[in-house]
Amino acid sequence: MSYMEDLLESARARVDELQALVTPEALEQRLAAIDAPRGFRAALAGPDTAIIAEIKRASPAAGPLNLDLNAGETACRYADGGAAAVSVLTETKHFRGTMDDLVQARGAGLPVLRKDFILDDLQVLESRAAGADAVLLIVRAVGGELRTLMRACEVLGMDALVEVHDEDELDRALECGATMIGVNHRDLETFEVDPDRTAKLAPLVPQEVTLIGLSGVSSRAEVEALSAAGAAAVLVGESLVTARDPAAVLRELRGVS
Repeated sequence: MSYMEDLLESARARVDELQALVTPEALEQRLAAIDAPRGFRAALAGPDTAIIAEIKRASPAAGPLNLDLNAGETACRYADGGAAAVSVLTETKHFRGTMDDLVQARGAGLPVLRKDFILDDLQVLESRAAGADAVLLIVRAVGGELRTLMRACEVLGMDALVEVHDEDELDRALECGATMIGVNHRDLETFEVDPDRTAKLAPLVPQEVTLIGLSGVSSRAEVEALSAAGAAAVLVGESLVTARDPAAVLRELRGVS
């Protein structure tokens, strides 16, 4: 079984559990107590390359990273370091995340992305009910449901970060009207990283679409290279959650003292 097959099998099981535990009506009742979405995509706009700082405890490729991580405290450190937004891994089996991590991270005041394997519109509703401002939609995972899931985000006022890895997936994302594209440098089938993936696909991304480089970024030079390739933002995870001072690392990545 490939990494992707294992991840999707686990995701489908969690969707089944969610459907058995909660109804759309119950989640919709929670929306009244949730503040309006803070514009995730809007937070990435500006003259400088924005940093999306990620919260995750582990990964299938690297194993445990920071199992004792406190999501709320970490998000606050990210805000102190100048992150534009926060990405929170909520996948439980392989990344050791929880929905409570997302709730806690909101307290830092930055727009929050739920990063998970979203396969069903009930998960989109669950995300908004927990306070997510955006969700990750992986083209390779969602298949023909991409347009439906994007529409679910739109109805709830959320942004959709659509993840692609190759030209075919990029074409599908653009055909569905994606306005925010994340190029994953990591192949989810093999977990191998191609750091030039964003540069290869960038010429095919319309100027009005927000382009984001994902995975494998750990230095200012890499941020600058992605910026030169056309990325408006980069997502950084492992180098932050393993750092003793993530705020200092963020300032270094941003090129400020």
